[in-house]
Amino acid sequence: RFRRNFGQTAAFAAGFDAAQGDVIVTLDADLQNDPADIPKLLAKLDEGYDVVSGWRVKRRDPFHRRWASRVGNWLISHVTGVRLHDYGCSLKAYRREVVKNIRLYGELHRFIPAIASWMGVSVAELPVNHRARPFGRSKYGNLRRAVKVFLDLLTVRFLLSYATRPIHIFGGLGLLAAAIGGALGLYLSYVKLVLKEDIGTRPLLTLAVLLMIVGMQMISMGLLGELVVRTYHETQGKPIYVVRERLGFR
Repeated sequence: RFRRNFGQTAAFAAGFDAAQGDVIVTLDADLQNDPADIPKLLAKLDEGYDVVSGWRVKRRDPFHRRWASRVGNWLISHVTGVRLHDYGCSLKAYRREVVKNIRLYGELHRFIPAIASWMGVSVAELPVNHRARPFGRSKYGNLRRAVKVFLDLLTVRFLLSYATRPIHIFGGLGLLAAAIGGALGLYLSYVKLVLKEDIGTRPLLTLAVLLMIVGMQMISMGLLGELVVRTYHETQGKPIYVVRERLGFR
């Protein structure tokens, strides 16, 4: 029991930390998931998958929630590259080594299959039962929640692509901005020195200077990000890889 409601992501993280089995199954506490589906998930895991996600084909939710969920699942699948029909279904089965290597924060619980894809895991999806909510009222489906999900999706995309190499995104954007600013500066220099025109009042001059400054700042952010990543992995002893099994070791 928590001292207060820390949110669903914290509940998942606490469960993962406390679990001791080889397989970890999650489901919502609002009685909408059917525990009778758990054997199907376990049987699918036995086929060699690392994560099996439930798919609420016949959802017992209002139309607006189903429509918003369909759009969200399509967007998440295309951005992360992990195609699932129902990211929001909490009924999932994981191999222990998958979730033990994932640290959750914010509201990233719905993105666990996508985050785990960085390890090269195999993900399957199975249709599961879904019941109408017998008590209480859901907090999902409003515009504020949609904005949070979109921002979390940006975080996941960054983690999957640039978590260990931030210089590639910040440095790339910085070089682009600096290059455009430099090109504008050369053009303005030609106008000033060759055409003998005044450039002091031109907005283009301000834009060129701004792009050069922003470009240098973005490159600096990338370098600082590299230092942070390196310090984190060295001090925490965190490898940048995940081993499935060791062959030929004693």
